[in-house]
Amino acid sequence: MKSRGTMIVLAVMIVAAFALTSCGGGKATEIKIGGISPLTGEAATFGQSTKNGMELAVEEWNAAGGVLGKQVKLIVEDDKGDPAEGAAVFSKLIEQDKVVAIVGGITSRVALAGAPIAQAAKVPMVTPTATNEKVTQVGDYIFRSCFIDPFQGSVMAKFAVQDLGILNAGVIFDLGNDYSKGLAETFSASLTSLGGQVLASEGYPSGATDFKAQLTKIVQAKPEAVYIPAYYNDVGLIAKQIRELGYEGKLLGCDGWDSSELVNIGGTAVDGGFFTNHYSKDDTRPVVQDIVRKYSAKYGAPPDALAVLAYDGMNILLDAVKRAGKTNNEAIRDALKTTDLACVGGQIRYDENRNPVKSVVIIEMKDGQQVYRATVEP
Repeated sequence: MKSRGTMIVLAVMIVAAFALTSCGGGKATEIKIGGISPLTGEAATFGQSTKNGMELAVEEWNAAGGVLGKQVKLIVEDDKGDPAEGAAVFSKLIEQDKVVAIVGGITSRVALAGAPIAQAAKVPMVTPTATNEKVTQVGDYIFRSCFIDPFQGSVMAKFAVQDLGILNAGVIFDLGNDYSKGLAETFSASLTSLGGQVLASEGYPSGATDFKAQLTKIVQAKPEAVYIPAYYNDVGLIAKQIRELGYEGKLLGCDGWDSSELVNIGGTAVDGGFFTNHYSKDDTRPVVQDIVRKYSAKYGAPPDALAVLAYDGMNILLDAVKRAGKTNNEAIRDALKTTDLACVGGQIRYDENRNPVKSVVIIEMKDGQQVYRATVEP
């Protein structure tokens, strides 16, 4: 019979071994990565696209042997496009699931709610699509795979003046959306600096569906173009309503336009519009055509920019984990800072604020289809 002392030692060893395994110790066979997307709510198509892009990237890494000899486990949570819900799922992934890093949030307002939580926990976060410049200013654990609003806003103003010959414009934006407000400000300032003029600028409350009061004021100012920095669901309704008011000028926009639902909502009213985006499926680069082929085979349609950015974001993160050589948070953060990776959206290198220096694509809407118009380098 074993002595009482021997049995106590054995019990302690068993508990210690269990603790090591449950806490992701040396015997862990997977690396947990969190994904946060609005799978329901007003930006649900954004959520599904980004979820698809993240999953495709993880599948490819796992098929190639994983990362650091371990399989990647992606845990995706629905933020519903709501900052409070986003904060809750950031906390859940960090505190309960013990993820080593997060890809998300998708909208700027959710990313702004979640970034302080990730930063405080020192969990690296790569937002694929939150373009508001304040997101990465939260701290040194916050990165992104998309360009920022000041760049895309200024690019559209420059395109309007130099390519379309537009000298004045109206602006309509979402008062409750930092992304929309920031773009409105940047576009307006850039247009003015180029010698143009903003004839009318009108805000509307988040969740609105009737924009005719604001649009009537804009139409009465007779601008040559109207800039609509908003998500596709608002844009489609705004386009229809401004055309119903008899407006025939150009409609200009941002990456929030990029959804198959834009045409379903706006119909022919969005034809002739131009918007800034992160990629075009018509780009002939092999890396672009490769994901178009693989994504189309898996999901039945080419990827939109949201899917591409999430795919790029996951690849950026997992490449950093691989180069770090371990899943230590600080090591992953330091590896992210030195990223130099060929992605679908272009070669990714980070500036001092952890924002990628990358190009912008101009897309034109023709007969309900997105048509590549131009690429603007930084």
